Amino acid sequence: MDKNKPSRMYFIGKKEDFDQAKRMNVTLDGRDILIIYHQRTFYAMDLQCYHAGSSLELGDIEEINKKLCIVCPKHKYKITLAEGEGLYKATNPAEKVPTPQWYSKGIKQRVHKVTEVDEDIFVTLSTCPGWVESDYYQSEKGRAELRKAQESKDGEEDVNADEDV
Repeated sequence: MDKNKPSRMYFIGKKEDFDQAKRMNVTLDGRDILIIYHQRTFYAMDLQCYHAGSSLELGDIEEINKKLCIVCPKHKYKITLAEGEGLYKATNPAEKVPTPQWYSKGIKQRVHKVTEVDEDIFVTLSTCPGWVESDYYQSEKGRAELRKAQESKDGEEDVNADEDV
């Protein structure tokens, strides 16, 4: 992200729009964003999972280690809603009785600021410097990879449809 670019609040909609939907994806300044309304709190993050570019829109929300996380529907990667931190469960083999625990991979998913003003919802894109892994799927190369994967998937569905005849 360009830290020199001035931050801008984008109007997303009215709070009542989220009462039923709970989620919305939008494109802001060329970036695909998922907005989530969960337990009366708004969150925003890049739409595509940092791991392989799958959409997070239908991901389940779970509490892990007292943090709310979205679970990628495709590969089950866990990402904290507030920070974009990747979490994984593992055991320490040095322990006499290894007990599974949650560990952090660090920030993997870019999150964005959501502001509510008089029932109006705004998103301000992150201006945090440095590379975050989900940035890849916002780049031309990443988007081309997603398109190619979708075309390949669509081609497989066409072939399978012909087999049903």
